[in-house]
Amino acid sequence: MLFPLLHGCAPESAEESSAPATVTQESEATPGFRANPQALEKREVPTITVGSPAPDFNLPGSDGNMYSLADYADAEVLVLAFTANHCPTAQAYEQRLIDFQRDYADKGVQLVAISPNSPLGVLYEELGYTDLNDDYEVMQERAGYAGFNFPYLYDGDDHRTSLQYGPVATPHIFILDKDRVVRYTGRIDRSEKPGTAHAEDLRAATDALLAGREIAEPTTKTFGCSTKWAWKTEYNDQAREKWEARPVTLEKADVGKIEELVANQGGDKLRLINVWATWCGPCVLEYPEFLVLQRMYGARDFEFISVSADKPAAEDRALAFLEKVHSGVPNYLFTGQDIYELVEAIDPDWNGALPYTLLVAPGGVVVYRHQAEVDFLELKRAIVEHEMIGRVY
Repeated sequence: MLFPLLHGCAPESAEESSAPATVTQESEATPGFRANPQALEKREVPTITVGSPAPDFNLPGSDGNMYSLADYADAEVLVLAFTANHCPTAQAYEQRLIDFQRDYADKGVQLVAISPNSPLGVLYEELGYTDLNDDYEVMQERAGYAGFNFPYLYDGDDHRTSLQYGPVATPHIFILDKDRVVRYTGRIDRSEKPGTAHAEDLRAATDALLAGREIAEPTTKTFGCSTKWAWKTEYNDQAREKWEARPVTLEKADVGKIEELVANQGGDKLRLINVWATWCGPCVLEYPEFLVLQRMYGARDFEFISVSADKPAAEDRALAFLEKVHSGVPNYLFTGQDIYELVEAIDPDWNGALPYTLLVAPGGVVVYRHQAEVDFLELKRAIVEHEMIGRVY
């Protein structure tokens, strides 16, 4: 997947600099609701038992509207699917939920997805199979990109609904009958891998209710990512401190070394290279977000490498910046006297303006190239949807 070149920073005076700032993913806010995740004290969360009246809810959808049980009063069967943006198991089942809603819509069945996860409980290191976190603001993006044909609701502020149902993992299914009594809790089917199952457990339970029969197995176990409750934050500081404790070095690289990095010969990782400089404002503004990518995908077949286009005499300044942003990745400083040799070594299609970003597979196959600041959602998708990474196990 190749992306077009855009304009970027042209070289400025080596005396100009810009302070680093953390960049967060931008997303258009949905109307009518503003998320405000709350810290909660730890508690036990039992799963509601079959035969219990279904607790009502009043939750915001990815479209910004509020939804409750009353909005689905006409449904003979209501299926609540507790799921998430980031979870690979949840993503593995998304198409099956879409197919289920399509096949059962004319039978009086409505599926409603609910994200129970608190954004406070999700680590960067848990996002290795996704392009999105579990924030409310990106749920609309997820619903649209995946093609959801059902509502997608958010319960990440205080878990008010999730605490009453007790989903242990994502995805976790709860099926309600016409009287809104819980008649099934558990898995969608027994096989996580896409293409190996067809939501057999979900369909069998729904068919039984529509036919007025008892569900043969009303309670099943469910495999997936554990629910990210708001009190699951004890690892956040530990993960940050561990990352910030990584040594930061700046290795010198001539043209031959740069060509070697780009060629990625014999490598076994998808390699992301960002060329930047301390005098380039957009470079230093977006740079911390590249480190987020390393934290997200670094446990998989992925690595991020930085290349400074600062002059060799500015080595101390480049290193100081890298230390300030905790760039504990392979960092290189181009030592050649002719900057155009760097441009040609990185990518002959690059016209030389900074920043410049290149994603190469082993053997130097270019997956993504972009001049100027990147769209990090686009870049994350180029990474996670590459055959070496993937959204599911």
